[in-house]
Amino acid sequence: MTYSTPGAAHHKGLAALASRYIDVAAMPWVDLPFRGVKGKILLMDDERGVLTALVHMDPGSEIPFHEHTGIEQTLMLEGSLVDHDGECRAGQYVWRPAGNRHVAKSPNGALMLVMFESPNTYLEGALKGVTMEALMKGRV
Repeated sequence: MTYSTPGAAHHKGLAALASRYIDVAAMPWVDLPFRGVKGKILLMDDERGVLTALVHMDPGSEIPFHEHTGIEQTLMLEGSLVDHDGECRAGQYVWRPAGNRHVAKSPNGALMLVMFESPNTYLEGALKGVTMEALMKGRV
């Protein structure tokens, strides 16, 4: 199986088809190299790039210009996320098709559940060519 939850040591040795329970509140936040943005990886697949994460953005923070190489889905739990196409507020859901490019801004802060079909790629600045997954796993 290529799916995992990084840091979930209690998953080792489970049967292949066993449920994987995760105490999300006990997981540490991983700081991303964007001021005021951090995340928790809930599920990932190193081979395909599938990723489910809880992402927190402080008020005024943003995720720089990037491309979604597969479908991205976001359920906004708190706050809001804004890009050139509109705003997703608490209790709302947005998905973006592969090829979508944008800057994600959170004027008032946000907490969201984000699901990626394949890795994002950053398109500008010091992180050009880097993926979200590499950032969240501390590979950059």
